[in-house]
Amino acid sequence: MVSEIGFGGEWLEKHEVEEAVELVRYAGEKGINIIDCWMPNPKARDIIGKAIKGNRENWIIQAHFGSTWQDGQYVRTRDMDKVVPAFEDYLTRLGTDYIDLGMIHYVDSVEDWENCLNGEFIKYVRKMHDSGVIKHIGLSTHNPLIGKLAVESGFVEMLLFAVNPAFDMKPASENIMEMIENYDNTGLSGIDADRAELYRLCEEKEIGMTVMKGFLGGRLFDEKQSPFGTAFTPVQLIHYALTRPGVTSILCGYDTKEQVDAAVSYETASDGEKDYASVIASAPLHSYKGQCTYCGHCKPCPMDIDIAMVNKFYDLATAQEEVPESVKSHYQALEKKAGDCIACKGCEARCPFEVKIADRMKKTAELFGC
Repeated sequence: MVSEIGFGGEWLEKHEVEEAVELVRYAGEKGINIIDCWMPNPKARDIIGKAIKGNRENWIIQAHFGSTWQDGQYVRTRDMDKVVPAFEDYLTRLGTDYIDLGMIHYVDSVEDWENCLNGEFIKYVRKMHDSGVIKHIGLSTHNPLIGKLAVESGFVEMLLFAVNPAFDMKPASENIMEMIENYDNTGLSGIDADRAELYRLCEEKEIGMTVMKGFLGGRLFDEKQSPFGTAFTPVQLIHYALTRPGVTSILCGYDTKEQVDAAVSYETASDGEKDYASVIASAPLHSYKGQCTYCGHCKPCPMDIDIAMVNKFYDLATAQEEVPESVKSHYQALEKKAGDCIACKGCEARCPFEVKIADRMKKTAELFGC
């Protein structure tokens, strides 16, 4: 049984070790018993290991196959020479001989799903399961179509999935960045059919779902950044996630004990405090003048830059105090980057929202260093 409020450990490595250890222990004292550790950073894993020492049996741990630490940075891979030692590192640093939820890490495309299933990768996952090193096989994805494939596979027992009111109105995509495009200026309505079907299947087949990105990186707390044009509270977003069929726990990120308290206050919140529906129903019509909606009207670019994708990475990066390693990794994978822009401004003439694209390309290049 998992607590409704969980612990997403992504930002632990930002803190001093003892401070972070105390934060995890405090969360446990408040009733939180599930923690996700997708991070390969040795510091983050060491922190969790120290925090749960002597109390391992009271924690449910999600650990990921395919999240590796190479040359001082996060790399998602299916290369078994990297996958195996990275997973074994969990056991060493967390001071345990088993993992509760062994997650196939970050599968968003059909090609990657098939690659995982047709080679040594899945054999290793199954070996760890059959030997009892992992108790259950799970999968993390942002794509409801991959989620449905996993649910229907017969061996995946739970999902880690991105859930929030904004994402739920987005069509399926093999790229997480595409999940925040296609908003128009007449407002948002209705949950995407593929996402609704995934939730239904999880409930029907008793596949548990833990939630990531429940707060959209904090953007939904700010009416200026929220795609609804209005702000939500943490309690409203927690309630939204937990009311999706199949969802068992939402994994919140914490920097302070006060943030832990704010999340667990959900358990004693009133119906009025939990009411997210009125926020969505009363959201204003959207005006995106000056804001990139990733619509693609800026194409073609003489330098063949995927301008919309670069803008997405920039927005995701600047929505947080520090640029997430995952965003850096995805940006670095682009063939052409913001630094290749020649500032011809042909894209600006085609942009229906009057975005100053050349300026954004310059800022992006400075932010990511290329």
